[in-house]
Amino acid sequence: MIVIGLLIIAIGAFCQSSCYVPINKIKSWSWESYWIVQGVFAWLLFPLLGALLAVPAGHSLTELFTSPHSFNIWMTIFFGVLWGVGGLTFGLSMRYLGVALGQSIALGTCAGLGTIMGPVLLNIFFPEQKPLESLTSAVIIGVVVTLIGIAIIGVAGSMKAASLSEEEKKAAVKDFNFPKGLAIALLAGFMSGCFNVGLEFGKDINFGELTDPMFRTLPATLLVTFGGFVTNASYCFFQNQKNGTWGDYKNSSVWGNNLLFCALAGILWYSQFFGLSLGKGFLTSSPTLMTLSFCILMALNVVFSNIWGIILKEWKGCSKQTIAVLIIGILVLIISSFLPQLL
Repeated sequence: MIVIGLLIIAIGAFCQSSCYVPINKIKSWSWESYWIVQGVFAWLLFPLLGALLAVPAGHSLTELFTSPHSFNIWMTIFFGVLWGVGGLTFGLSMRYLGVALGQSIALGTCAGLGTIMGPVLLNIFFPEQKPLESLTSAVIIGVVVTLIGIAIIGVAGSMKAASLSEEEKKAAVKDFNFPKGLAIALLAGFMSGCFNVGLEFGKDINFGELTDPMFRTLPATLLVTFGGFVTNASYCFFQNQKNGTWGDYKNSSVWGNNLLFCALAGILWYSQFFGLSLGKGFLTSSPTLMTLSFCILMALNVVFSNIWGIILKEWKGCSKQTIAVLIIGILVLIISSFLPQLL
């Protein structure tokens, strides 16, 4: 059962790491225009459809979101708003570092902080629930091994930056800037970790035993992504006004193409958290893996994003030593997904 759960999470991670591929097919739209349109699918429509799976017959989402859990609901949305900041800077990290390195550093930071911050903040508000007890030695070791894998990949990125000429860097990643990209990726990772904090606050926002264990985190996922949508929509519409790009939405000649690829990007992105929810339904026998599931998802996101980075030739021109360090980092991340279960 546990292997099935990890496999489902891995499939979700692969889908997320692939979501930026269809974005490259979008035509004649500015970044802010296609970002918010794909966000409608990724953060509103598909999460809503997912949350409906958690609603048993005779009940409704409205009933669930007007329940006595009002504090948890608002905290879940609040951390979603903070996560939205991470989502915005996440895109910038890939602009300056590329898909592989940008996702590696941002998601690695997100994995470690997201796993730790959830129980710590819950302990502040609900100490009687003893959430810190979930941070066992096995969990801490899993997080540390994950961060070691990320650090190794970061070393590979530094080696890449040092070995390539400016022309080669630009050929792989147009706006490559390692120092600037590193700072943005770390900020993105810190803020993106708020997603798991939101899930922790919203983990009881469901219909309990009436909801299939595989779907219980989907209502909370909707609340987090809704908060993130608010942040992203505010920024994107500001950029539309600032850059005079409102006309993008009036360009009917590309709507069919762009809507299709925005929808595809959206469902691929959402698949990671849909897969996380389904996968956790198979991990209930292992409290350690339940706590580490978010960290495992982020680690596997990094693995697959680097595979895409290789496919997209972002590491082209690097030395064999650099590629060897990259592969070692990927292997450490894969090991981190299974190590806690062996402890």
